[in-house]
Order: sequence, then C-alpha cells, then structure tokens
Amino acid sequence: MGDLRLVELSASTIVAVNNLSLKPGQEQFLAPVSYGIAATVVNPQTTWQRVVLDGDEVVAFVSANFDPEESEEHFRSVLWRINVDADDQGRGVGRFAVAGLIEEARARGMDHVDVIYEAGSDGPEAFFQRVGFTPVGETEYGEVIAEIRL
Repeated sequence: MGDLRLVELSASTIVAVNNLSLKPGQEQFLAPVSYGIAATVVNPQTTWQRVVLDGDEVVAFVSANFDPEESEEHFRSVLWRINVDADDQGRGVGRFAVAGLIEEARARGMDHVDVIYEAGSDGPEAFFQRVGFTPVGETEYGEVIAEIRL
C-alpha cells in the first residue's frame, strides 16, 4: 500500500471516479457511480463522499450518509457505496476507506454504521464481514442489512 489518503470528491477527481473498473461479475452488485454522486445534490448537508488517493491516483470512492433525523434507523448512518478499482482490490484500500468512514461517524456522534447489500458469491458480503460488519437483518427486498457498532 502506498501513500493512501481520503479527500473530498471534487471536480478534479470525479472523472477518475467514474472510470474506476470492476472485476468481472461485480457490476451486477453496483449501480452506476453517477447514482451515488447525485446524492450530494439531493442531500448536501448529510452526504459524505470521499475518494481514496494513492499518491495522486484515484483508487477508490466511498459514499455515506449521516442523518440522525432519518426515520429509518438503518439509514441514519449508512455506507451507501464503496468502489475500489479492480487493480487495487485486495491490498487494503477498502479497509482504509471504511476506517475513514468510521472515524467520520464517530466525529458526528453516531453509534453505528450500517450497510445494505445484495448477497452473492461475487458480491461484497465477504469484504464487509472482513472489515467488521455483522448482518443484523434484511430489507423487504431480501437485501442484507449489516452494521458495525462504534
């Protein structure tokens, strides 16, 4: 792992974020990046979006929402998306991004971070469990709800 750091999503990094690649089979578990980026426009006060840089290269994107007033418990502190470029997966970039997210959640006074994902062999379940998320429920659509207690 090189010189990893989290920075805010910006005009200078957005093109690189849109060009992050996925490993074969992962695309079925992830909506287009532009969906996640659009959340900033809808909820600018509660949306937290960062890119992970390795030196000057964008290697990942992470998007979350922190809204203690949200009526749905699992949406109050939630990881919406994490994309790590295919060539950079497996070297700690995702773990670094989640650690930054947890630090931000604590700073905002949250006591947990949730994630919602579709189970599947090529999906993100194994990653989420490796970084500390524990399944706690299921959505009405059969997606897994998992959390990290802070």
